[in-house]
Amino acid sequence: MSDAGSGATVVTEGKGLRAGALSLTGSVVVGVASTAPAYSLAATLGFVVAGGAGFKAPAIMLLAFLPMYFIAVAYRELNEAEPDCGTTFTWVTRAFGPVAGWMGGWGIVIADIIVMANLAQIAGAYSFTLANELGLHNSLDSSTFWSTAAGLLWIGVMTWISFRGIEVSARLQYALLTIEVLTLIMVVGVALWKVYSGSAPAGSAKPSLSWLWPSGLSMSVLSSTVLLAVFIYWGWDSAVSTNEEADDPSRTPGRAAVISTLLLLVIYVFVSIATVAFAGTGDKGIGLGNESNADDVFTAIGPSLFGDTFLGHAGLALLAISILTSSAASTQTTVLPTARTALSMGVFRALPAKFSTVHPRYQTPTWSTLGMGIVSAGFYLLMTLISTNILGALIGAIGLQIAFYYGITGFACAWFYRHSLRTSARHFVNRGLIPCLGGAFLFLMFAYAVKSYAEPDYLLDDNGKNVTIWGFGAVVVVGVVSLLGGFALMALQWSRDAAFFRGRTLRTGSFEDLQRWRAEGTQYGVIGGDVTITQEGDLVTDGGLSGVPTGPNHTTGEGEPR
Repeated sequence: MSDAGSGATVVTEGKGLRAGALSLTGSVVVGVASTAPAYSLAATLGFVVAGGAGFKAPAIMLLAFLPMYFIAVAYRELNEAEPDCGTTFTWVTRAFGPVAGWMGGWGIVIADIIVMANLAQIAGAYSFTLANELGLHNSLDSSTFWSTAAGLLWIGVMTWISFRGIEVSARLQYALLTIEVLTLIMVVGVALWKVYSGSAPAGSAKPSLSWLWPSGLSMSVLSSTVLLAVFIYWGWDSAVSTNEEADDPSRTPGRAAVISTLLLLVIYVFVSIATVAFAGTGDKGIGLGNESNADDVFTAIGPSLFGDTFLGHAGLALLAISILTSSAASTQTTVLPTARTALSMGVFRALPAKFSTVHPRYQTPTWSTLGMGIVSAGFYLLMTLISTNILGALIGAIGLQIAFYYGITGFACAWFYRHSLRTSARHFVNRGLIPCLGGAFLFLMFAYAVKSYAEPDYLLDDNGKNVTIWGFGAVVVVGVVSLLGGFALMALQWSRDAAFFRGRTLRTGSFEDLQRWRAEGTQYGVIGGDVTITQEGDLVTDGGLSGVPTGPNHTTGEGEPR
């Protein structure tokens, strides 16, 4: 049967990814590993304490959890309606239209590209740190050249593993996350044992329930420290980006997202309590109030925590391994959501057709995965060549992209379900109230961050000089410009292929509209152009969806483009 040239519409019920490859446990592992909990704590806890939180750092971890949990609920609700690997891109397009949806997708892509530079830098440097702890003495971890070379190698290895298949990726994540979590449990156990046995250094303190309540902290301290802590939860949405590869696409990824945030809460609160109790909050020695310890609190407290014995050196080696595996695991799981977002954007012609290609054997995105690795490596190398201080600005700027795409997803959930909010108390709370609260919190944080990052003295170089661009703090310029740069790329794609932006490939509508379109046979999107449906049910297009796999999962639809 040929409908070529008739403007027939079709349904894409899958994009060629390996369905049923991830269980609930596998999805949770991907979600937790994506946050790099060991590295996130090492690089953030000191700044939270020194920023004024002091012994109240565990309370800051609790407060930061709330907006992340609220947005995880929004992801769960939206995924139940439409388990598309494009996540924010697809859902925001449904709710607010193609321009907002495209920018939501861009927020994911640019945040992941930027963070890859940081993760690669950490993985590269810690490769040599670990070698040093294992007796292969060297000082290459302080060498920009060798750390960059090792970081580029890590990007290449993790990109290749992601390309080889989701099962391979998941098995590696099981191993890396196990090492990481066991090491953090060891840190908590040793720290608390020394505190309660009286063998902890001066400045230590026994934990108190008051540490879990932020009373006595000023609004300025709360705002700045929560802003820091919120983003160490970032990454759990990778569990939802792999939804089309889950054993139950509509339920497993959403449940994994919520479970991931809860597990992260437990990890962050317990580790922060133990670390603060052991090291104290003083501004001398190993105290977490000492700004010289802020970049890596675990390295700062490690020798005192484990001692100068064989077992002590083994503990230090495990710490180095946990930071290395944490950053390496997150490098890989950062590739996964970006590649799948780009895949979905390619399928719906929001990006060029090459982004929609899927490897026939590995059933992973081809250009979207390899392209992510290539672009990330190039970006990392370019930023390093310009200045290592720029990397510091980039890491701060990630917060703006995260707040944007998480926040807009929260609002999209409430708007997408707006007609069903009154049908039950559960729907009102989970589909309306909680997502809106999460979105509002993150948008307020976005505004606060822009104001703070714009200060000329927000970021200083090694010589104590302000790092600025055009007279503003480099962090805000990099963050805002990289986000707004999406409009230029969107305009370029619009000029090349306007189908998505005219609503011909992905319709805007509510939950009720989506239900009706499904009944009509237009579940994912309405594809226009020259389409041929063979007698076997295979789909042949004019090239607009060249990467979408053919087969019986692709059926004709009834409706015309809206």
